[in-house]
Amino acid sequence: MSRVLFAACRCQSTLMTLPDYTHLQSIGMTTLIFNKPYGVLSQFSDKSDKPRPTLADYIDIPAVYPAGRLDYDSEGLLILTSQGKLQAQISSPRYKWPKQYWIQVEGIMDAAAVTALATGVELKDGVTLPTEVATIASPALWPRQPPIRYRAAIPTSWCQLTLREGRNRQARRMTAAVGFPTLRLVRVAMGPIALNLMQPSLAPGAWQEIDEAPLWRYREC
Repeated sequence: MSRVLFAACRCQSTLMTLPDYTHLQSIGMTTLIFNKPYGVLSQFSDKSDKPRPTLADYIDIPAVYPAGRLDYDSEGLLILTSQGKLQAQISSPRYKWPKQYWIQVEGIMDAAAVTALATGVELKDGVTLPTEVATIASPALWPRQPPIRYRAAIPTSWCQLTLREGRNRQARRMTAAVGFPTLRLVRVAMGPIALNLMQPSLAPGAWQEIDEAPLWRYREC
């Protein structure tokens, strides 16, 4: 079985210590990562009148469930597991797992916007927590299908944003709040798992089973 390269994580003494669940690795648990394409629901069924693509169109492993969500119009890393305790550890905002995103925005993001995002912005559901953010060069990513909407008169730029909250569509709302609407959003890391560090790279729509031991051991304290 191929394995994933794990990103180093910065310790923060303010974050909670998790119980040691490493003994559960021996009970036949399945954990995998999935590179979710744009336009796919982070669930296995869609009971709407016009069903949309779901995880069932890509993943045929039984009894695994997504640890957290990734919006229909977002792309990138999704972790699925058959173990409920691990699912809770990954997805609950209580555990403050960092989720890192590469975000393409409309306009050239300036230093004032970066500072505002880093210190916290006012949203309808309250001020966001301080976070890590930086502008980045255009990353080497797969083409999105369908492509983003380009406007010839308006340039675009990219930033890297790390969130530890679990608010709905938070990254998109944050960039819009500082004047830079999101055009494309790709999640590239969750805790110790970094999609962009994988060898070989995982194509959109592909999944890979991983060793879950580093996930049980992971904590930022």
